[in-house]
Amino acid sequence: MDIVLSGIRPTGHLHLGNYFGALRNFVKIQETHKCYFFIADLHSLTTHPHPADFHNSVRVILSEYLAAGLDPEKCALYVQSDVPEVSELYVLLNMLAYKGEMERTASFKDKVRLQPDNVNTGLLTYPVLMASDILIHRSKYVPVGKDQEQHLEIARLLARRFNHMYGVDVFPEPQAFNFGNDLVKVPGLDGSGKMGKSEGNGVYLYEDDKSITKKVMRAVTDSGPTEPNSPKPEVIENLFTLMRLVSAPDTVAFFEEKWNDCSIRYGDMKKQLAADICATVAPIRERIDAIYNDTDYLHRVTALGCEKARASASATLKLAREAVGFKPF
Repeated sequence: MDIVLSGIRPTGHLHLGNYFGALRNFVKIQETHKCYFFIADLHSLTTHPHPADFHNSVRVILSEYLAAGLDPEKCALYVQSDVPEVSELYVLLNMLAYKGEMERTASFKDKVRLQPDNVNTGLLTYPVLMASDILIHRSKYVPVGKDQEQHLEIARLLARRFNHMYGVDVFPEPQAFNFGNDLVKVPGLDGSGKMGKSEGNGVYLYEDDKSITKKVMRAVTDSGPTEPNSPKPEVIENLFTLMRLVSAPDTVAFFEEKWNDCSIRYGDMKKQLAADICATVAPIRERIDAIYNDTDYLHRVTALGCEKARASASATLKLAREAVGFKPF
């Protein structure tokens, strides 16, 4: 069975883009593939989170993953730092990665520009840790966005380099997982681009109805159509894209008709969109609360995920250590 791996940093709540763009697909593929999903807490150390907030951030993302439908019995759902084999493989791969290669990555250049006072070595070798996350399970597929394609190429490069240097075939070259037509690009509320944390244009799974409604009512629009059946500008198509995700088909059809006959009232559309987003988020938010407050359940989930992940990781690391030449006396 093909192995699929994906991770997320614990840097805040998940938004609708995470949910419709990937999480719903993860829920589907856990039925058909051997999946490893993890919370990338080691990665988040590059930004030096305060210890008081660190564990809670992991707990939040774990609760939201579970509330969205990931089943710890069907997949391996684990915390990255619970699997020490990841860190050891990271060391081995760092010996095969070169400074110039890492400095040329787009993510490193971006981080240098955005946080010039915190250009730590972890930022430089961030792609190597990502490669370790992937290769430790000999993952065949990794769901990645455009901004992560370069990191996946580095994972392939290091897999090839390791295999060639030591004359082995330990690591397969991972490929991007293609969700096909199921992959949805969820737009933000600012009129362009995709929904994201850094853009501040998102609606979150753990957000109250009042806050959601306020955000949606402030979404960017235009002055309205002036000719029947005219093409929609991007800012308006974005609203319709969101509506298609959360509203009933007849609701979408109603506002499509209003657009086409030039009688659309954006205020009415936004009120309906806000109500439908709230209806979508409410049951997930309730599940998040229940899971977040169930410490025993979270312990069982992470213990099971760690057991599954370490079984896979230790088998891979044994092969890697033997290839390098580590032997017991």
